[in-house]
Amino acid sequence: MGLQVLLYWPNIIGYIRIGLVFAAWAAYETPALFVSLYSVFTALDGVDGWLARRLGQSSRFGAWLDVVVDNLGRGMLWSLLFEWGWLVSALEWCVFVCNHNARGDHWKNSFTSSPRFIRAIMANGFRTPLGTWVVSGLHCLPLWLYGCQWGLLAHWLHLPPWMQSAGTVLLAAGRLLALTAEIWCLWTHIEYLTSDEETEEKKN
Repeated sequence: MGLQVLLYWPNIIGYIRIGLVFAAWAAYETPALFVSLYSVFTALDGVDGWLARRLGQSSRFGAWLDVVVDNLGRGMLWSLLFEWGWLVSALEWCVFVCNHNARGDHWKNSFTSSPRFIRAIMANGFRTPLGTWVVSGLHCLPLWLYGCQWGLLAHWLHLPPWMQSAGTVLLAAGRLLALTAEIWCLWTHIEYLTSDEETEEKKN
C-alpha cells in the first residue's frame, strides 16, 4: 500500500475537512459563513467512510485520520464556545488514544465483550437508532449550542424557546450517552495497562 494511501480519495476528503475546520475557526464571528463551513465539515464525515468502502480504499491511515479530523473540528468549536470546552476536547483525545492504541483501525468492531449497553451504542458502526442519537450528540450538540449563543435558532429557524430547550436536552442526552461509552473505554484501557504491568512483574 505504501505512501500512495495518502492520496486515496477518502483521505483527500479528510484533508478538505481539515481546511474547513480552519476556515470555520477564522469565520467564527460570522455566523452565516461559520455554520455553512462547519455543516459541510460535519456532512463530509459520512462521505469518506462510504467512499472508502465503495472504492475499496479502506486503510489504517484513513481510519486514524477520520477520528483525528473529527476531534480537531469538535475541539475547535467546544473551545470557542466555553472556557471549559477544552475539557470535552481533552476527553475525546484521550479516548482516541486509548481506542487506537489497544484496538487499532477496527476499534468500532472490537466491543463484542463489552457490556450490553456499550455494544448497543457501537452496534453496526453506530448505524442504529441509538448509535445515531449518540453520534448526533457528538457532532450536532456543539453546533446547536453555537446557534443558541448567536440567536440563530430563533432568527433563522424561528424556533420558540421551548423547542430550542428540547433540542438542547435531546442532543445533550445523546452526548451523555457517548460519555458513558468514553468512560468505559478509558477504564478498560487502564485495566489493560495495569494488567500488562502485573503480567510483566510475574515474568520477572
